[in-house]
Amino acid sequence: MPTSPLLSRARATAPAPVPPPLPRLQAAVAAVFALDGAVFGSWAARVPDVAAGVGVGHSALGFALLCLSIGALAAMQVTGALCARLGAGVVTTAGALLLCVSVVLPGLATTVPGLCAALLVFGAATGMVNVAANAVGVTVERRLGRPLLSGLHAGFSFGGLVGALLGGLLATVAGVAAHLVLVGALGLLVTAWAARALVGADGPRSAVPAPAAEEGRSRPTAVLVVLGAVAGCTAFGEGALSDWGALHLREELGATTALAAAGYAGFSLAMACGRLAGGRLVAALGERRLLGGGAVLAAAGGVAAVTATSVPTALGGFVLVGLGLANVFPLAISRAGVLGGARGIALATTVGYTGLLGGPPLIGLLAEHAGLPAALATVPLLALVAAVLALSVAGEALRVPVTRRGLLTAVRGGTDGLREAVVPRLQPLVSGFGHGTAVYVRELRALDPSG
Repeated sequence: MPTSPLLSRARATAPAPVPPPLPRLQAAVAAVFALDGAVFGSWAARVPDVAAGVGVGHSALGFALLCLSIGALAAMQVTGALCARLGAGVVTTAGALLLCVSVVLPGLATTVPGLCAALLVFGAATGMVNVAANAVGVTVERRLGRPLLSGLHAGFSFGGLVGALLGGLLATVAGVAAHLVLVGALGLLVTAWAARALVGADGPRSAVPAPAAEEGRSRPTAVLVVLGAVAGCTAFGEGALSDWGALHLREELGATTALAAAGYAGFSLAMACGRLAGGRLVAALGERRLLGGGAVLAAAGGVAAVTATSVPTALGGFVLVGLGLANVFPLAISRAGVLGGARGIALATTVGYTGLLGGPPLIGLLAEHAGLPAALATVPLLALVAAVLALSVAGEALRVPVTRRGLLTAVRGGTDGLREAVVPRLQPLVSGFGHGTAVYVRELRALDPSG
């Protein structure tokens, strides 16, 4: 059916979609990160009850949990392409809806095949949300002009703590299915609130500087893999301490059950608090120092934890590991997003996630032959590897921030042409984190070749 000239003219003159206010979009993506953490923490708190309800042993449960990991990794492979095609906000919304629905499925499973299928779908939803929400976070970070992703990951950490705590309390009064249905229903309400802002975020994507990979330039695949390896080395430590830290405190140091639980709680709380301060730390230290220094601090804490002869020393080591690792993963993923867009996030996240998934099984295998302390020594070792890899990423990939005051001082002493070129760019329009509230030295030199 031919289109009328009047309708064609109306479409041509229709105003472009108005982006949601930045604070609204920032709150929406933060809510999704917290929701993702709370849903996963709620599930983690009910794993023993799910296993008992299905009647599976350790080996069968391990296979079922592997299905969760397979689903997540498979979804990560395709989510980057979906974000590039449909928009990261749309994919985040769809992933959050799937997450809230699929979290109910493990509570309904009555057989091992049913549980494996449920965890495959649930894992796919978590993988989709992880990649897409990080892509939206990088976009908001770019528009906001200051580091943000570490704070968003802090929301995930706090959400996980709250979900696990409430899950443990509800376990005494509610069955698994009822609990997970409640979690899913509350999650759908949060998703409905955030959906409008998230979907609207995809409209004005051309209004902000696009990552290099989305401007037609080739993606630096080698750098993305290195950034993924940095994330993987630190995620290895997170997974290892999550599953084996409490056991180390109980078996090697004779800690009580409460103190053993406090080890992981202290580690998680330190990581969450470190991420809350991540933006200020990046602006003050720069990406390179925070990446390398954080990994070194985690290595020192890991050594203290595995060589400790007293519980307080080991607990202090766990806290140092949490503080050191706090910002390394989000910094690496954010940089991958700047360099490679949503596809770059998908690649780096997939590489990084293998460390989180592979850490606990590898620790168990090593502990069987060399003892648990020797197995946990791989945590500080890989933290040092992450530091070396982070320092090997040079040049454009890691940049040092310049404060607004320092840049203004330099501009006032320059030529009129330099001032006219730089002053309009003081509002940070450049992709990435680590720029604080200014632009980069590299850009100032590009505008003034004389230096």
